[in-house]
Parts: sequence; structure tokens; C-alpha cells
Amino acid sequence: MTPELAMSNYRKALEKGILKIMSKMGISVLNSYQGAQVFEALGVGKEVVDYAFTGVHSRIGGVGFKEIAEESLVRHRAAFETESKENKVLDLGDPGYNRYRKSGEAHAITTDVIKNFHTFVRDGKKEDYDDYVKVSLANDPITIKDILEFRVPASSIPLKEVEPAEEIVKRFTTAAMSMGALSPEAHETLAIAMNRIGGKSDSGEGGEDMRRFKPYPNGDFARSYIKQIASGRFGVSAHYLVNADELEIKMAQGAKPGEGGQLPGHKVNALIARLRNTQPGVQLISPPPHHDIYSIEDLAQLIHDLKEVNPRAKVTVKLVAESGVGTVAAGCAKASADNVLISGHDGGTAASPLSSTKHAGLPWELGISEAHQVLMMNKLRNNITLRTDGGLRTGRDVVIAAILGAEQMNFGTIAMIAMGCVYVRKCHLNNCPVGVATTNPKWRAKFKGSPDHVVNFMMGVAEEAREIMASLGVRSMNELIGRPQKFLAQRDVPDHPKANTLDLKKVLSDKGDENAVRICTEDRNDGIHKPALDLQILKDLAIHTGTTGEENPTAGLMDRGPFTKEYEVVNTDRNIGTRTAGRVAEIYENHGLPAESIDLTFRGSAGQSFGTFLCGGIKLTLIGEGNDYVGKGMSNGEITVRPPAVMNSDFIAAKNSIVGNTCLYGATGGKLFVNGRAGERFCVRNSGSISVVEGVGDHGCEYMTNGSTVILGLTGKNFGAGMSGGIAYIYDIDGMFQSRLNPEMVVARPVKRAPDIKEVKSLIEEHYEKTDSLRAKELLENWDVTLTKLIRVIAKEKYDLEKAEEEHEAAVVVD
Repeated sequence: MTPELAMSNYRKALEKGILKIMSKMGISVLNSYQGAQVFEALGVGKEVVDYAFTGVHSRIGGVGFKEIAEESLVRHRAAFETESKENKVLDLGDPGYNRYRKSGEAHAITTDVIKNFHTFVRDGKKEDYDDYVKVSLANDPITIKDILEFRVPASSIPLKEVEPAEEIVKRFTTAAMSMGALSPEAHETLAIAMNRIGGKSDSGEGGEDMRRFKPYPNGDFARSYIKQIASGRFGVSAHYLVNADELEIKMAQGAKPGEGGQLPGHKVNALIARLRNTQPGVQLISPPPHHDIYSIEDLAQLIHDLKEVNPRAKVTVKLVAESGVGTVAAGCAKASADNVLISGHDGGTAASPLSSTKHAGLPWELGISEAHQVLMMNKLRNNITLRTDGGLRTGRDVVIAAILGAEQMNFGTIAMIAMGCVYVRKCHLNNCPVGVATTNPKWRAKFKGSPDHVVNFMMGVAEEAREIMASLGVRSMNELIGRPQKFLAQRDVPDHPKANTLDLKKVLSDKGDENAVRICTEDRNDGIHKPALDLQILKDLAIHTGTTGEENPTAGLMDRGPFTKEYEVVNTDRNIGTRTAGRVAEIYENHGLPAESIDLTFRGSAGQSFGTFLCGGIKLTLIGEGNDYVGKGMSNGEITVRPPAVMNSDFIAAKNSIVGNTCLYGATGGKLFVNGRAGERFCVRNSGSISVVEGVGDHGCEYMTNGSTVILGLTGKNFGAGMSGGIAYIYDIDGMFQSRLNPEMVVARPVKRAPDIKEVKSLIEEHYEKTDSLRAKELLENWDVTLTKLIRVIAKEKYDLEKAEEEHEAAVVVD
């Protein structure tokens, strides 16, 4: 390779890397980064920050120019004092930045740690656990917790006086790792183990097989206690949500904050595709933001959505450790979240991009301490439970987390290792050698993990925590929580000048007096809201079915005639139909109730989230107008929105917005007919619903993976961005649709195939039948002309497949 070619390749790599980072940041213009300071410093001292990064937040100080110069000279010598032999390529070695190497960068998880750990989880012996902890602590300090030490009082208490391990493990949770990121066997193993000890497992964002919602014949329960709602809304439906005790909104992930998620196509097998309502072999993308959350008020609405569909469940908001996370946590408390999870930058499976795991997010110690302190300062600490994760591995870590403010502790990577993970860091390749992080049957067969191994680990951690608590003279975990000045101090690290440049005073600050409340004392944080209209609907339904008391009012629907009723609504009536859908799904799942068993008509202006999480058997007709999020997350059922029959003479429905933004977000089934225009992001992440609307705003069908929509009017810009499946039929009313299309992943072609013509015409006919749409009537009456203006938008992969099939059929005919 010539120097010129090497420099050219290097430049291309840099340009590609810059574009990748810019896409993650969401700021597309290079000039916008100049002086923006969209970063913070970690381990950089005041001297350097004041001179080179004026105004940048550096909470714990760190190295100065002297230390930076010394390390720069070390790298310089390594580059220029090493000579390569003639005609030989210089061996750059493996510095161990990603995978552990003995001669490389220090790692918290080494081969010795894994070896001792696996020995312990198999036999559960205390001496083996002690060996594991000893090896873990043998490394130089790697994280903030490693330079903290306990303030041990003069007198301890007997171990028998400390709360039992069986109570401590109830505070433990396993991190959100989806079915798909993990193998089905590993995913179930975690759930079974945590249910055995009274802890909590998290489904991750990929949905969950409904066979796990009931106990197995041997008594094991594989249902995840926590169900996650991520930006892609994969697998989210009424039935999924009601089979949870806690619902977690993933705002970001500690290992890659702000990026969303991605599951490679080779990991999307038939099972994963079924759970996520998509196609096998197609990569799945979770967008960086939730498209129904652009403010704290939007977050409050999603929390309200979830508490309506499952009133028994608590709602958690997952945040990442970063400067200002305390303010966001306070906002979550005011938005009626019950729990806040602060996720540190360590963690994530090895599928996370290296640029993110190394350069994004902060240690959990900084995040949990800031969140706890801000909540204390705003007198909100007693309203919510704080949880943290991002590298917790031992009882010592658990105790430190509690002292910094955490009431619950989350384990991710170490829980995978307990099931047999050997940390080869190739999770994204789908060939995990021990069957933990793969969907390939060949490698899944190698899974040897057991719930017993995970239980042994959790109990070992709890027992170590008890020993430390006894030495500190405390009898319960609650006595530790949020008292860093009483129980923690920064230690001096011998022969480690860099570690000793840090200043942890802000981390160890206590914002309350001795008697201040430092834990959650409220059972729930539900806030004050107008009583849901669905409460009245369910009362009326109970009269219809003859149910009483706590009995589900939908229980007798199969033995009765359809329930039909009409209600007047105003725009403060939010989530109409959501709570009813939850009660239906408890008995009939998403599709078990016959169509139109519940037929409800509403007149007026409905509030946000009309028909959100709707399921089978329910038909909603709104004569008036909707708001944002109509049909969001619906899995079945039918929604019709149309204006009143009597309107001003100059009113044209097809030119007026009748529903708001982000309708059908994450919908997996059902039908929506809208006699009017919709707002922005219509059908975003739609993965199965069928809809007809008479115009949409910007970003229509964004990230769509399945389902069909017919748009009988103008669209906004950026149509079809990230669309990997499904079909959109567009009536190109002005002949300019192609200019508003995002062609990166889709193609737009005239509607010419007979099956497509039949499908789109039948949907327009059904739309006319449901809504009396004047636009639909005109198009049907002039069908030949209409057909010349219809465009079919599909993913490029689907187009290539159809084209190949047509060529094959043509070749067969010729033969």
C-alpha cells in the first residue's frame, strides 16, 4: 500500500466516521457544532478546561497538561521507536480497547474474573464468591467506585441483625435486554431466576412470547416483571402491557445514549419477526427519539397512556447518566413517573458501537448522585424510587449505589456472564459460542445457563452486602440510602497520580439534614387527573354484562349481544378506549373478542391518545375531531374519525386537519379511517395497521415496517424515511409527490399490478362506506383517471424481490 492510498483511505474513514457521529447527534450542519459545547468533560482538570474548553462542565476535575503531555510522549515513542522489518507490515497489536488483552488496556472483567465467577455461580460456595471479589478488586482503579472507601465506625453489629438476603434481592433487577439481542433461552432464564427470588427482570424492547405470561407446569414463571416501551415500539400492544407489573419507558441507553437501537437482519428469525410484527431477515431500527415525546409534557402523556391501559403497573423512565440528569429526573417525578432508572455508560451487549461505548455517557456514580441530590433539593425524593445500573457486579457496588441514592440496583453484563457468557465481545455477529446472544439454532443449542446460576449470583451479592452493612453498623438498606457523607470517603490511590487528580466532593455531597426523607415513601405517584371517561364506559359495560365488584366487566361479552353506546366528549377527555382495551386484553388478548362486540360512538373534540392501545372487538367512531396519537399502539379493532354531517357550506374535509400528530405510532394491527387530514409522522413505525386518510404532514410512514396505508391527498416532506416494510398508496394530487419522498430506503412506482389495484380500490371503497368521504366518492367515480395518479411506495428490498419474481414468471412463459 502506498502512502498516498493509505492517506486516502484514512480520509475516507474519517469522513464516514464524522457523518456517522453527526447522524447520531441529530445536528446535520457542521457549522452548528462550532462553539455548541454539546459535550462534557470527564476526568479533565480545571486548568485544561479553563484554557481549552471554556465553560464545559467537568464535575470531578482530573488530569492537567502535565499528565496529558506525559501520555502523549508515551504514544509518540511507541510510534517512532518501533521499526518494521523491510517488506513487512508493522504489527500494531491489539491494545485491548474493546476485548480484554493481558498486555492491553485495563478491563474490569478479565479472564481471571470470569473464571472465578463461573466457578462460584455453578456451586454457590462462599469461598468461591470471595475469590471472585478478590480478583475483581485486584485491578487498578477503573471506575469512580474504585476510588471510594467506606467510613467504618468504631463498632459494628452482628450479621444476624442485618436484614436478610432474601429481602435485599427484592431490590435487584436485570437490565433490559431484548429477545433478539439475547437468545430465547437466555431471556427466559433471567426471567425465571428473578421471579424465583422476588426480583424483577426486564423484557427489553423486543416484545415477549405470550406463552410466558402464565406459569409453566413445573411452577417456574418466565414472564418478565418489567415490560419495556422503546422508541421502536416493537411488540408493544395492550396484551403485552397488561401482562406486566412495571412498564419502563426507555428514553436512552447508557452504552449508547441518544442513538436508538438496531437489530441486524441476520438476527431477525421467524420468532423475532413474529414478536416484533415485521419480516424475517430485515434489520430493525429503533429511532433515536420517541416520536411522541418532544417535551416533558409529552412524556407525561405517555406515562398517562401506560397507566390507563394497565392501572396496576408502575411506570419507570430510563435515563442515562449525564450532566443535568437530575433536572430531567425531577421532571419525571412531576410527570407522574413512579421510578427513575439512571443508566451508566458501562454495559450494553457488545453489539453497541465502539464509538459510543467509549465516548458517550457517564459513570452511573455521577448520574445517581446528581439525580438524588436534585430530587432532595426540590423535595421530590419521596415521590419516586431511584434505580441505577451500568457496571454493578458485587455487594460492595450495591452498597455504594445505595449510599449515593439508589434504592434498587440493576445488573446487565454480569447477569449474562452468570448464564455462561465468556465475554468474547461478538454479540452482533449472531454466533455467540455459548448461546447467550444469538438467535441461530446452531449456537442456541450450546446454551448451558440455568436460573440457579443467576440466583446463586444474586444471593452471593446480597450476602456480601449484608456483611458490609454489618461492618457499617446498619440493619437495613434504607439506613444507607442517600448518606454519602456519613458512609463514604475518597481514598488516596498509591502510585496512581491520575486517579488522585479527581475531586469527588460534589458526588459525595448531601443535600438534606439528618432527618430528611431520602427514600420513596409513596406507594404510587399518579398525580391529579380528570377521571377517565373509560371509567364510566366500564360501569355501563358492567351493567350490560351483569358483572359486579372487582370482576372484569368484559368477562361476559361473549354470552351477550354487542355493547353499543354513545357519549359526548371534550378535549380534556384523554385516552378514550385505552382502559377499556386493557380490560378486554386481560381476558381475550389482542384478537380474541369478535369484531364490534363493543361499538362506541363519541361526539365532540376528543383529547389526546384517542384509541391508544386499542385491541380486537372494539369499534370507536368519533364524530368531531381527534388530537395527537390517535390509534397509537393499536393491535386490532377499528377507529373512524369524521366531521359532523352538518358543517359550513365551504367546509372541505380533505383540506382540513381532523386528527393530530403521530397517529398509529407503533400500531401492529387494526384499521383507521380518517375523513380529513392528519398531522406529522402519520404511521410512524407502523407495523401492521391498515389506514385511509386524506392527507398527511411531514415524515409520513417514517420507520414503517409492515401494514398498509392509503393517502388520498398531499403529503409533507421526507415521506418514507427509514421505511423498511409495508405499503403506502399515495394519490399524487399535485404531481409533485416524488419531490417530497425520501428515496434512501424506498421506491415509488405507479400502481399497475392487478393485486395492488384491487387492494387500493377496496380500501378506498371501505373508507367511503365508513365515512361518506366526498374525496373518496370523487376518486371512485373517476377511477380510470384516479388510477393514473396513484403511486405505490414500498421498501427497495421488496421492490427487488417483486421485480425478480416478475422476470422469473416472464421467463417461464417464454419457455
